[in-house]
Amino acid sequence: MNSALTSIPLFSNMSNEHLELLSARLKHLSYARNSVIITEGDHSDSLYIVNEGKIKIYISDPNGKEMLLKNLGPGDYFGELALLDKKPRSASAITLCDSQLSVISSKDLMRCLDNNPEMYANLLQVLVKRLREATESQRQLALMNVHGRLSLTLLSLSKEIDGIRIIEPKPTQQDFANMIGASREMVSRILKDLKAAGYIESRGTSLIIKKTLSAKS
Repeated sequence: MNSALTSIPLFSNMSNEHLELLSARLKHLSYARNSVIITEGDHSDSLYIVNEGKIKIYISDPNGKEMLLKNLGPGDYFGELALLDKKPRSASAITLCDSQLSVISSKDLMRCLDNNPEMYANLLQVLVKRLREATESQRQLALMNVHGRLSLTLLSLSKEIDGIRIIEPKPTQQDFANMIGASREMVSRILKDLKAAGYIESRGTSLIIKKTLSAKS
């Protein structure tokens, strides 16, 4: 069985038998650095699982201005919404380095669903959980000041690796500004204050969260 599937909440309650069947339908693809995998507005319906490498998920306006949504690494996945509703892609994805991905199409997933009805209940649970998380995130962002919004964004972008919360690669100050609706100058000042207070530290292309962040950090 391909271990990539076990990291996807959508498949967490599937039997080993059906995971084996689904794994057999996975395609494994290699992408060079700066390869566009999906483009916002595209009509495609595959789910992508990151095995190796880093992927940037972003949206852009008609003038080409980009806003970073998140960076993904091994064990992460993307494209699940179009997989389920067949609507145009809501964001774009590009590789930040040479990457290895596993891909499954909507057609193959639907075949598995037809033979595994209990998976529908799990699917609803996953979607409801994601909706609640999105609603809570929007509520917090709407009620927080710039300092709090940036702290929340830092936490949401970070991953825990060997007991340390890391953002890799670290977004630019303009990326952060676009994400939280603030000026780059304001973001620069807050990041400087957080570094001075020992909350965060830059290490090469990574940003390390050294102490617990909060809206009052």
